[in-house]
Amino acid sequence: MQCPSCSSQNTFGAVRCANCNASLSEDETVVIPPEELGQATVTHVGTTGGARNAGVAVDSLAPDSVLGGRYRILKMLGEGGMGAVYKARDLEVDRVVALKVIRPEYANRPEILARFKQELVLARQITHRNVIRIFDLGQGDGIRFITMEYVDGQDLYSLLRSGEELTLERKVKIAREICRALEAAHEQGVVHRDLKPQNIMVENNGRVLVMDFGIARSMEDTGLTHTGALIGTPAFMSPEQAKGEKLDIRSDLFSFGVIFYEMLTGKAPYVAETAVGLLLKRVQERPVAPIDLDHEIPEALSNVVLKSLVVDRDQRYQTATEIIRDLDGWLGDPATFRTVMTTLAAEQRLGKTQEGQIIVTPGMKMMAKSNAWKWVSISLALAVLVIGGVFLAMRLLQKPAAPHSPVTVVIADISNHTGDAIFDGTLEPMLKIALEGAGFISAYDRTQMRALGVQPIPTKLDELAARKIALGQGLGVIVSGSLDRQSNGYVLSLKASQAVTGNQIGVVEQSAPNKDQVLSAVTKVASSVRTALGDATSESAQRFAMETLSASSLESVHEYTVAMDAISNGKYEDARRSFSKAIDLDPNFGLAYTGLAGASRNMGQLQDAIKYIGQANQHIDRMTERERYRTRGFFYALTGDHQKCTEEYTELITRYSSDVAAHNNLAFCFTQLRNMPKAVEEMRRVVAILPKRALYRNNLALYMAYAGDFQGAEREARQVQQMAPAFPTGFNAVAFAQLGQGQIAAAVDTYRKLEKVSASDGASGLGDLALAEGRFSEAVKIFENGAAADIAANNLDRAADKFAALAFTQISRGQKGPATAAAEKALRNSKSVKIRFLAGRTFAAANETAKAKEQAASLAAELRPEPQAYAKLIEGEIALIAGDAPQALTAFKQAQGLLDTWIGRFDLGRAYLENKLFAEADSEFDRCIKRRGEVLTLFMDEVPTYGYFPPVYYYQGKVREGMKSSGFAESYRTYLSIRGKAGEDPLLEEVRRHTGR
Repeated sequence: MQCPSCSSQNTFGAVRCANCNASLSEDETVVIPPEELGQATVTHVGTTGGARNAGVAVDSLAPDSVLGGRYRILKMLGEGGMGAVYKARDLEVDRVVALKVIRPEYANRPEILARFKQELVLARQITHRNVIRIFDLGQGDGIRFITMEYVDGQDLYSLLRSGEELTLERKVKIAREICRALEAAHEQGVVHRDLKPQNIMVENNGRVLVMDFGIARSMEDTGLTHTGALIGTPAFMSPEQAKGEKLDIRSDLFSFGVIFYEMLTGKAPYVAETAVGLLLKRVQERPVAPIDLDHEIPEALSNVVLKSLVVDRDQRYQTATEIIRDLDGWLGDPATFRTVMTTLAAEQRLGKTQEGQIIVTPGMKMMAKSNAWKWVSISLALAVLVIGGVFLAMRLLQKPAAPHSPVTVVIADISNHTGDAIFDGTLEPMLKIALEGAGFISAYDRTQMRALGVQPIPTKLDELAARKIALGQGLGVIVSGSLDRQSNGYVLSLKASQAVTGNQIGVVEQSAPNKDQVLSAVTKVASSVRTALGDATSESAQRFAMETLSASSLESVHEYTVAMDAISNGKYEDARRSFSKAIDLDPNFGLAYTGLAGASRNMGQLQDAIKYIGQANQHIDRMTERERYRTRGFFYALTGDHQKCTEEYTELITRYSSDVAAHNNLAFCFTQLRNMPKAVEEMRRVVAILPKRALYRNNLALYMAYAGDFQGAEREARQVQQMAPAFPTGFNAVAFAQLGQGQIAAAVDTYRKLEKVSASDGASGLGDLALAEGRFSEAVKIFENGAAADIAANNLDRAADKFAALAFTQISRGQKGPATAAAEKALRNSKSVKIRFLAGRTFAAANETAKAKEQAASLAAELRPEPQAYAKLIEGEIALIAGDAPQALTAFKQAQGLLDTWIGRFDLGRAYLENKLFAEADSEFDRCIKRRGEVLTLFMDEVPTYGYFPPVYYYQGKVREGMKSSGFAESYRTYLSIRGKAGEDPLLEEVRRHTGR
């Protein structure tokens, strides 16, 4: 075996170079039968480097070739134990992936593939920023492969040997991120089994990611090794792994200790001439302490390494969380941090309680026992707290909490044994809100089952049903409990357990002297559960944050939960009644106002929604921090301040990274800013977390259509229809995708199906398509009848939408008087920004200049860019109609400077045309055609506006005729193909004259 450092030859199986002591085998994955543990025989399964990868047709995947019609190979990245690894572009979703080819000797064995699939399903549940995501196990052109997240960086092995100087703090932060990845995996019951620097990637921006979870177990459990053999990398194997014993998460922690040892010292903790000798050393010997090799290494970090490398796993660190807390202690203020945390841990172990709290089963340990700090006395801790308490508090407040891997919780129905119906379903939503005070927790109670895509929703969400849902949705923790009478009071008991393993995390009880104190008991037990799940926030701080929540009236909370249940079942009017009752009982209950706004928005009553969300803001001091962010974000979304909306939700996600709804709402706000790539990116994150939620997948379909990926949008929309056949907006998404592909007849059929589910939505779609095809008389009837039906149903905003569409239809057919009347009706039903803009645009086109200026002035008076941009578009339309083309051009440019919209580009093209700037006009109309996804619904609110699109071809024909382009008639012909059949369009005579038809 040739040494990569000095090129000298070594005996086969050696792990250190006899000449220079460089590592030879730390990148080797080996299998060693137990009977050969005393010998030096090594069977090579694969390597992460070098060229011994027999069986993989490396050259068959040449750059720019396409695998399976989907993955374009960009370049080869290297070779691993399973096969070659490539950088590729997934053409279906347009993203770069890492594509790992499975060796033929593995791919052709069904039992191996079955095991790979099982492990990959488990590994895919790990959603964490420090874990490389596995996307799929695929097959194409006779080749089996795995696709995963592509990382632009290098592996830790290469980084440590690159010569780059890493500060001690950087090394500790890398180690901490490795542990966070392990923490996330271990919470899902996944053990890596082959952790080594080659499986750890460091992005160029510094992020650390661990890859290949579950792969080693797949190879081990499919008979790929000899019976009873070991699999792993000798340099990083744990003692129990070397002895062929059953492994658990502590084996990964030992491997981490080996890696951290080398990071700190530059040397391996165990050195031997053969792989077998290397394994025997870790079973029989303790390594030299890092501090003894380098006195500059802090003793605290040296002890972290030694505690990780203890042979007896019961004496080793028990969880990655314990290591993280010790590393955080060193990164912060080691002495005071460790003193305080050790005291807190001791109090928890002794079962000390406050205010009637009884911890029956302790939660996760607050701190690991550490040799570096075990002699710190309680008296010293008290002295530090007394003398330096203020400074410690300031330090802890200023230093941000270390990020925690996301934890998803299903809250089972709390069994009500009191006989009082007021508690039925009342406590769970409050428990959800209290748990979500921790940024890494996302909780789902019965009212969120629809949000998870659970169908049908179980009538009884007991612990068993909750566990089934958790396993089906890939959620991590089950919280169940009961409320009982005790003497003259109540006792609330909760239990938290891991969904996959069923292992109990903790049990907590809290007494309440009377009914009014039960909500307070909920917040107290929630703080204990949060601590057990890893929340480092003190219980006193948690409870302070929940004080306003527990101060609410029990009766009002009960009505609130009834309303939330109604929303989950799509009964928005029932929800509004219950939210209103909650407010009557407690006028300061801020969340009830937010709920009213949400229900109103879902009913299409935007003005009511804005009114209620404004009232919610007046009571925002009665909400938790997370709910305050949500409420403000929702307020900005409803009122149209989309820049503030993105800022608020981005801040929310920064603090509460697992908040799926926040990611969804952030995506919506990006669409309003016409940043479609970011919107699609956020929705992909949402769908990756909750793939079975029809609403979220539908949003992804819509945003893909807006971004111009119509085929992808249709695929997603069809999945939505399979998941929720009667979901109204699912039809919209399908229709939008069809229109983007020019399939108008198919879209008509889709809207007719929608009409049976939602008459109002169906009318909007069918009227819009009649307008698009120039069937103006039919469009007028559809819009008039639809608006009348909306008014009868008190859906005033929807009625206004139809009147605005009617006004544009009348302008398109040259009927200025009816157009003006329709615009005025739209304004009587809604004063929203879009209605004022569309009415003003109609007034300008109808020569009602004073009315147009009135709408422009009202929009210009607002502070946000969007209404100001629309004001400029109205001003430009007025100038264009008046024949002042230069002034129109100026106004339209100013509008685009405020907000880049499709309608603004269209108007700008018309102004360039009037100024005889043909090249510039052609560029704008070309943009309109390329961005046709945005004209499907001009205001990104799912109200169809495709009828604005066909005139682009008319104006493009005029421009190219003015440019004397030989193919100008083609644009006119396209216009005729869309509107010529109906024969009602006043422009048809001119178009036919230009085309000679």
